[in-house]
Order: sequence, then C-alpha cells, then structure tokens
Amino acid sequence: MKNMNIGDAELEIMKVIWKANEPVTSLDIGKEVEDKGWKKTTIATFLTRLVEKGALSAEKNGKLYYYSPLISEKEYRKSRTKNLIKTLYNGSVRDFAVALFEEQKLTDKDIAELRAIFEDKE
Repeated sequence: MKNMNIGDAELEIMKVIWKANEPVTSLDIGKEVEDKGWKKTTIATFLTRLVEKGALSAEKNGKLYYYSPLISEKEYRKSRTKNLIKTLYNGSVRDFAVALFEEQKLTDKDIAELRAIFEDKE
C-alpha cells in the first residue's frame, strides 16, 4: 500500500466509516460527528478528498452516495507506523521502541503481553 496522507479531520471521518462496518451516507457520518460542529459541506469536502486519495469508494444509490473504506483501519495504522519509524527514527524499530517505552509507565500485565509478542516473533 502506498503511503496515504489522511489529515486529522479526515481520519475522524474514516473512524466513523470503519466503525460502521457497512456502507454509510454523509447523513450517517454527520450524526456521528455532530459534536465537531462541521457543516454538511465540510463533511462532503472531506469525503471527496478521501475518495480522491483512494481511501474510500462512493456508490450512488438513488439520491445518496454510500461510502465504503478501500483501506482497513489496521492497514492504515500499519502504514502510518512504518512511515513514522522511517521518518523520525531512520527506520530503527529499536529506537522507536525505546522512545515509546522510556516515558511510559508499564504495568506487569503490559510487560507480560509485550514479552509474549516478542516471544511469538522469535
């Protein structure tokens, strides 16, 4: 997958669509992001951009467009994480992990879960 640059506001739209697990209309999305105070035209602009970027498909059914993701949330996270490691840590997963865990307080449960992940990778 190519490195898709989705802005923060567009990501909010994508989260609504991923959560829905079915094609949704801009009206459905508007209800879910009501707290943002976005106008219908703003949501329409985000949807248009996401379709142009290849993140969404838009299918017209009657008067409404139904939007579906062309990239899964997991794929997107993986792509963004790879890009972050490449850009900020010169591709070093080790340096990324050190930075991530240096400032975090890990519980014994967190450590056990991480250990299990590392053991599974060996």
